[in-house]
This record gives sequence, structure tokens and C-alpha cells, in this order.
Amino acid sequence: MDEDTKKLLSENLAVNKANNEMLKKLVLYQKWNQIYKIVYWSIIILSVLGAFYFIQPYLSSIFGVYSGGVNVTDINKISNVNKSLGDKNQIQKLIDAYQGN
Repeated sequence: MDEDTKKLLSENLAVNKANNEMLKKLVLYQKWNQIYKIVYWSIIILSVLGAFYFIQPYLSSIFGVYSGGVNVTDINKISNVNKSLGDKNQIQKLIDAYQGN
């Protein structure tokens, strides 16, 4: 080989080594960037879910007020009171007993 060819080959080898180092750095940067994005979005999603978990009782009470405010447990309590009072004859007897005193 002549000198010009050797010189071109050695320059080409140096450029290839520099390119290889840059490509390795880019691949490493992309991996860390992907990990960073996963952690970033995980923190955002988990914080939103956590905030909703802690705010959910307040939201359900607000929605209850705007939707009429009657829950199933409230209806069950009312029916239990109705059952404990009995029929209207017993209620009338209680009223008459209190009015007689």
C-alpha cells in the first residue's frame, strides 16, 4: 500500500472510533431518558390517584348534596324507624297516652 491509502485508512479508523463512542453515548442517553420518562409519568399518575383517594370522601358528599342527598343507608334507617313504630293504632295509642297526662 502506498502512503496516501495508509493515511486515509488511519483517518477513517479514527473517525469510526469517534463515531462509535458518540453512538454509545447516544444509546446510553436514550436508555436513561426512557427510564426518566417512566419514573416521571409514574409519579404524576400515582400522585393523581393518591389525591383522588384522599379527596374521594369529600367529592362523594358534595355529589350527594347535589343529587338529592339520599343514600341507601338513609333509606334503610327510615324503614327501620317505620318498622319499630309499628302500625298507626299503636302510634295513636301513644299519642293519646301522652295527651292524657
